[in-house]
Amino acid sequence: MPPSSSPPDPAPRFGVEEEFIVVDAASRAPVPQAGQIVRDAAPYLADRVAGEITPLQVETRTAPCASVADLVAQLTGARKVIADCARSRGLRVVASGSAVIAGPVPPPITVGPRQTRGTETFRGLHDELAICALHVHVEMPDRELAVQVGNHLRPYLPVLLTLTANSPYWDNRDSGYASWRTMTWSRWPVAGPPPLFASATHYEQVVDSLLAAGAMVDEGTIFWDVRPSHTKPTLEVRVADSAVTAEESALYAAVVRALVTHLCAAVRRGEPPVDVPVEQLRAAYWRAARDGLDGQGLDLFTGRLRPAADLVGALIDTVAPVLHDQEAHPFVVDWWGRVRAEGTGARRQRAVAADNGGDAAAVVDWLADRTAD
Repeated sequence: MPPSSSPPDPAPRFGVEEEFIVVDAASRAPVPQAGQIVRDAAPYLADRVAGEITPLQVETRTAPCASVADLVAQLTGARKVIADCARSRGLRVVASGSAVIAGPVPPPITVGPRQTRGTETFRGLHDELAICALHVHVEMPDRELAVQVGNHLRPYLPVLLTLTANSPYWDNRDSGYASWRTMTWSRWPVAGPPPLFASATHYEQVVDSLLAAGAMVDEGTIFWDVRPSHTKPTLEVRVADSAVTAEESALYAAVVRALVTHLCAAVRRGEPPVDVPVEQLRAAYWRAARDGLDGQGLDLFTGRLRPAADLVGALIDTVAPVLHDQEAHPFVVDWWGRVRAEGTGARRQRAVAADNGGDAAAVVDWLADRTAD
C-alpha cells in the first residue's frame, strides 16, 4: 500500500454504533425482546440506545469522542447497561454478525410505516435481516471531502472486513465463511462497496436515481459500506461485523479514523483514487468474507493474492504515523498482535465450538460473556 508522504491531519472526533442480537438465556436462540431492553436501558443511555429493523436486535451509539480511551469507556458502559437490563429479564445480548442458533425466519419486523414500506420494497430479503454490524463515524469538515475520501477508501474495505470477520454461523450450521453477514448483505440493491463518485453533486444524483428506481425506501437505506452520513457531519464506514468485545470495537475504530485521516491528506494533495475494477472489488470482498485472516486476500493495489494477515499488517503500517499522532499506535499494535495469534471473532467462535464438542450453546454463552465483559 502506498506510504504517506506528508504529516497527518489533526485527529477528528469519531464514534461507533454497535448492533447486538438478543437471545433467550435458556434456549440461546434469538427472541423478539429488544424493545424491553431499550425501555429498561433508556434511563441510563437516553438516545444512545435504540431498536433496530427487527425486535431481535438492539443498537447502542457513542457520542463523538476525541480519544480511544473515551471511546472504550462509552462502549464498555453501554454494553454493561444493556447486558444488565437483558439479564434481569432472562435474556442476554450477543455481539456477533449473525446468530449462532437460528431464530425465527422470517424475523418479525419492527412496527412502523417506514418498516412497512421496507417490507413492501425488499420482500424476501427481510427474511435474513437479523444480522449485526459495527459502524464507525469520523467527523468531516464538509460533504465534498467525505465523498472523495470514500472514493479512496474503496480498495481498503475488504482489508477492514478481513480484520473484523465475526459471523461464521447461519441457520444452525457453520456457513464455511468467516463473515456470512457480508454475503447476506451483498444481496441488497444498494449495499456493499459503493461506486466511484466525481463529486458530492454526483453522489446526490446517483442517490436520487436509485430512489427513483425504487431501490431504496429513503436515504437511511443507503447500505453502501462507506457513505457520507445523511444525518451527521461524518463519513460512515459500515463494512465490519459486530465485534466480540468493546475494546476490539474501539481499536478497530481507531484504525478507521487513522485511515480516514491519512486519506484526507491524499485528497487534499490532489491524488486521484485507485479506480478498482468492480469484478476485482467483488472478488476481494468474497475472499475476505470467506476466509477472514485464515487465507489469501486480493491486494487491490497490485491485483495479486497475498496472505490476508500481510494485507492487514500493511494497512496498519500505512496508518502508523497517524496512529502515533492520534496516541493510539501502541494499543492498536498490541491488539493486532493478539488477533494474529488468536484469530478474528469467527475463528474464536469456531474454536469454542471445537472445544465443546460442537455445542452451539457454548458458543453463545462465550459470546455473551465477552460482550458484557
